[in-house]
Amino acid sequence: MKSLREFIYDLEKEGILKKVKRPVSLKYELASVLYHAGETPVLFDKISESEIPVVGNVFANKGLVAKYLNVRRNELTKALATAISQPSNPGEVPPAEAPVMQNIIENPDFTKFPIPLHTEKDGGPYIASAIIVANDPEHGRNSSFHRMMLIDKDKFAVRILPRHLNEYIERAGGELRVAVVVGASINVLLASAISVDVKDDEFRIANTLMPFNTVQLPDSNISVPADAEMVFDATITKEMHDEGPFVDLTETLDIVRSQRVMKVHRIYHRNKPIFHTLLPGGFEHKILMGMPREPTIFLEVGKVAECTGVNITPGGCSWLHGVISIKKKNEDDGKNAIEAAFKGHKSMKHVIIVDDDIDIYNPLEVEWAIATRFQANKDMIVKVNEKGSSLDPSADPNTYITTKVGIDATKPLVAHGKNYDKVKFVPLNIGDYI
Repeated sequence: MKSLREFIYDLEKEGILKKVKRPVSLKYELASVLYHAGETPVLFDKISESEIPVVGNVFANKGLVAKYLNVRRNELTKALATAISQPSNPGEVPPAEAPVMQNIIENPDFTKFPIPLHTEKDGGPYIASAIIVANDPEHGRNSSFHRMMLIDKDKFAVRILPRHLNEYIERAGGELRVAVVVGASINVLLASAISVDVKDDEFRIANTLMPFNTVQLPDSNISVPADAEMVFDATITKEMHDEGPFVDLTETLDIVRSQRVMKVHRIYHRNKPIFHTLLPGGFEHKILMGMPREPTIFLEVGKVAECTGVNITPGGCSWLHGVISIKKKNEDDGKNAIEAAFKGHKSMKHVIIVDDDIDIYNPLEVEWAIATRFQANKDMIVKVNEKGSSLDPSADPNTYITTKVGIDATKPLVAHGKNYDKVKFVPLNIGDYI
């Protein structure tokens, strides 16, 4: 069990996290620093418009996620798949023992909070790191990511897709009390981004990834992570408001839509809270959105072949491209894996299947496999007029129809006189020589 702030302190001690001690503005400057920092976690001690410090890029690569969960990077997908298959109940503590309940703010004013305006074309200041937790009498708890554009001191326009939260709102008659969590641990964040059945509780998936405690909000049936940095007690209303533009995973601007308005009644927060911000289109955004699709692909491919790894690649916006390794036992395993991969992540546009001797995290090795083990006339599957992703600018803007391509870059089981294996040299420590 580890809180976000404990992980931040660990990263600081190890020199991985960098501190910005000069004042930084929420208007464009903070986002620009995070962008240029790349995969480096950054803590902003001084925000010009707020007294609350900000942290970003905390989970900007899989190595950081693996470090938090105390697993190897190549074990992440299996860990997530196990959590989906074997969910478990988190613990629950009374409010007096929950750090997030240490303070309460009635009638909040979010203009005093460190909510960034990321680019000149954004519709307004955005919170992109928050998850919304809701309850339904039949389906139970649901936790999911939703971007939130600040439109008044205590109101946000919230992007809500026609999925589980929207179903909860409609079943409640158009208004729904919810909790908004900022500064949750990585197990909760990853689980909240996984696409599971409406009756599956994402917190139970999160608890198998790493055990944690929840706390029930006062006068509510909603439980939230007890060690989160802050929680908003809010209501999603029937009121509608324009939301957007906003930078999406593809680093392009999403369109303006009419979305529901959420009113925040009060805020609970830890002593000296740290505000976790998510750079839209940045590495952390891509990791948190794309990586949770890997276990669903892993489980589907595992039904038709022995899957050894899945990597939703950052170059493919951590959404549209995937590289999958298999231990090949039948000649058609590669092609079967392609079909299963598209089933496991329906928004994926291009997928590459490689043997388990290829490092799926090394684009040079993946390209080598395509160069030496792939023939387009027999090893490629082209799927025309397929439903793709709304995030793909090249897909049909109204129907999202696209063309999908699968590449089987696995070597044949019978080589027919050719050698498909890369030679290996004796391992040594090059520092002893150069």
